Amino acid sequence: MVKEGLIVYNSLTRKKESFTALNPPYVGMYVCGPTVYGEAHLGHARGAVTFDIVFRYLRALGYKVRYVRNITDVGHLEQDADDGEDKIGKKARLDKLEPMEVVKYYTDNYHQVMEKLNVLPPSIEPQASGHIPEQISMIEEIIKNGYAYENKGSVYFDVEKYATVHHYGQLSGRVIEDQQSGTRNLDGQDTKKSPLDFALWKKANPEHIMRWSSPWGEGFPGWHLECSAMSSKYLGNIFDIHGGGMDLLFPHHECEVAQSVACHHEQPARFWMHNNMITINGQKMGKSLGNFITMNELFSGQHPALEQAYSPMTIRFFILQAHYRSTLDFSNEALKAAQKGLTKLINGLRVLEKLSYPSEESEKDEKLNKELLELSENCYKGLNDDFNTAITIASLFNLLKKINSLYTKSIDVNLIEGKVFLHMKETFKTIITDILGLCEEDTVDPATFIDGLLELYKEAKANKQYDKVDAIRALFKKEGLVIKDMKHGIDWAYEE
Repeated sequence: MVKEGLIVYNSLTRKKESFTALNPPYVGMYVCGPTVYGEAHLGHARGAVTFDIVFRYLRALGYKVRYVRNITDVGHLEQDADDGEDKIGKKARLDKLEPMEVVKYYTDNYHQVMEKLNVLPPSIEPQASGHIPEQISMIEEIIKNGYAYENKGSVYFDVEKYATVHHYGQLSGRVIEDQQSGTRNLDGQDTKKSPLDFALWKKANPEHIMRWSSPWGEGFPGWHLECSAMSSKYLGNIFDIHGGGMDLLFPHHECEVAQSVACHHEQPARFWMHNNMITINGQKMGKSLGNFITMNELFSGQHPALEQAYSPMTIRFFILQAHYRSTLDFSNEALKAAQKGLTKLINGLRVLEKLSYPSEESEKDEKLNKELLELSENCYKGLNDDFNTAITIASLFNLLKKINSLYTKSIDVNLIEGKVFLHMKETFKTIITDILGLCEEDTVDPATFIDGLLELYKEAKANKQYDKVDAIRALFKKEGLVIKDMKHGIDWAYEE
């Protein structure tokens, strides 16, 4: 495996940089997880799969990764701004549930979907509601350092004061003067000094369900604060990688940078990574457009926009066919093509297991061996180039052509050196299963197979082909089943 030369695009500097860990072999990685007020959808899947690859590949390179992915269960307002109703509180009120019942239900849904997609669980998965003391402590420190102010029970970050000393807009590339000229006074913002300021703590209205005591009265933390508080708690004030969707770049991640610098006097993450958005048939995904698709709808095919059901591995493979920084467009045609591509790779794994290396010595083809080594190494080049799974998959298909040729004996395995043969097998299998996280799915319905065998059993018995009857009975017995011949027909049962 190529273990050196990993290049990562850093959103902070807007260029590719050689990746080096802050404290090798340890890597700290924080990724913004879901807001759990609805079922897991395609956007959740893309982000999770993207950073699952980062997690898997860093571990394959020998790093010990502490991967923290949060659950947002408080403070995420209706318009993702400083005013409005908490999304989870709103859902709880509509469904007449406790907010934590909503959180539990949709967190379980998210975990079930992640498991189906073969997304590895993070090392730590903190919830915002479980870290209120840390968030309050961080607010107090920011106030102490002069970058926040309290007004009428709410606390706001003073963006303009921060910008006189630090670069606000460094991550998103926005210029504060442009932001100032583009803002206007909005209703409900009279407690702010400036429309640019964002909430660190919000005073809870009487109808607000989720609330906690604080030095400023009863309220709840701002959305941006949770990630800064939890990342520093579990990874330290400076860590290696911070990830999330492109939609979080501004204002969420920009505010995270400002909060962390204002509190700890240091940039929180050395590398910022952002996966791009998902469109459906060229349109942005949204409930108002009628093209919002949950993962369970994709798995079942129960959505008007879907022509069929698509398996979790088909979805995962489709996501991996595009570089994580590219827009990803879902369509039935593209998903069906992904299904075929995935099947070819899985069949390649099955073929690979059947290939064995001959024990007899023979003359080797130097050119062929060099080509196979190059094809194997190319599979890692894409991963080393900013985790470009699209390039890696293309390289895997090139290698698969040679594997299929060996299987059909179009290429004589005797011409290959033993170490080259083993390297080819290890590369193909390791990248597909361990790094890309693709695996064979159960596509066969056992009940259908059993019914088919029983029909063959009936036919063999009717034709007095007792050798076939005995063979089918033996096959059932091997699987712990018995065939039951009864007056009213033939059935099967588990062997007692």
